[in-house]
Amino acid sequence: MTGRPAFRSPWPPLLRAGAFGALRGGHPGDPALGLEVPADSPRHLRAALDALEAGRARATLLVPPALAAQVPTELRAATLAGHEIAGFGPPEPGGAGLALLEAVAGQPVTAWALDGGALSGAALRRLWAWGVAPLPAPLEEPQPGAVVRAWPAELGAFLPAARALGYRPGPVRALPDLRAGTPRDLAAALYSAVVEDRYARQEGVIDLSQRADAVMRVAPLDHAPPPLPLPPGTPTAELHLNSARLVGLASRSLLGTYRAYQRSLKDVGAALRDRPELAPAQAVFAVTLFHGPLEKSGFTLLELPPLRARWYGLGFRLVRAAYGTTRTPSDGQAWPKMAWMPRDAFLDRYG
Repeated sequence: MTGRPAFRSPWPPLLRAGAFGALRGGHPGDPALGLEVPADSPRHLRAALDALEAGRARATLLVPPALAAQVPTELRAATLAGHEIAGFGPPEPGGAGLALLEAVAGQPVTAWALDGGALSGAALRRLWAWGVAPLPAPLEEPQPGAVVRAWPAELGAFLPAARALGYRPGPVRALPDLRAGTPRDLAAALYSAVVEDRYARQEGVIDLSQRADAVMRVAPLDHAPPPLPLPPGTPTAELHLNSARLVGLASRSLLGTYRAYQRSLKDVGAALRDRPELAPAQAVFAVTLFHGPLEKSGFTLLELPPLRARWYGLGFRLVRAAYGTTRTPSDGQAWPKMAWMPRDAFLDRYG
């Protein structure tokens, strides 16, 4: 017996598009990271302040207004330490809770986190009337300019791990270029979920972009597509890009993007050397508009059949439009090429 599809709330996609002034996040090419830390009890607040002091970090503390009357000294200490105070949970009608939170903390409360059942039309309308912006939904993994959440007990491990990957955790309001969402943000999220994420799952794409400046993904293939000069059944490894990351980096610095691209090739070399699923691959290749940098990096360029080149070119234009750029990345060339390198030569350079 099959039931009806589960009801999905309309609010998350509307907030992604900027409804009710919802925040989107910071610059997608900046390693700054908006760090939320729930402080929903006196114990959690004290633990958060101790862990952030030990880790020499500032954050956005998510505080229910009812907590303000219980720990006024700790809330004022949080403000003096440079932390941002944001609301947490259902906002009560009338704004008395917001006023109490601001008075005790000694700072304006301009952002609010709504989770689960707290996310409702009534709550969003109250925040809108008060001039308070809904915070973005936190991501599971760090990304440049994004918002993540760590509970107080997780901070001891989270802070050094995030910094080792090149991120700079801090309050959400300190994110460079923090802004409200737009319909384009929703379109980019839908494109990523429907096209890129689905393709990655189907093709077994391995994400190597955990570092703040890493841009590569790689997929193991059991064949060698033309025009590779290899027998058709030769296992290969196909390079893919983290499109959103690349666009964000390129909007800040083309030189920085090129250097990140070069460092990311070393990530591919490590994966070829260490990951069992890539052990059979006898060549590394990419169909890309970035063929100029790859040629300078030792790859051999191959022309694609005209119809195939145009098909891929249209796809890459769609990617650039989805992520908000029209810049052609490879020496002004409008059409992609295939770039390839034998496994041993690649490992000699990047392994």
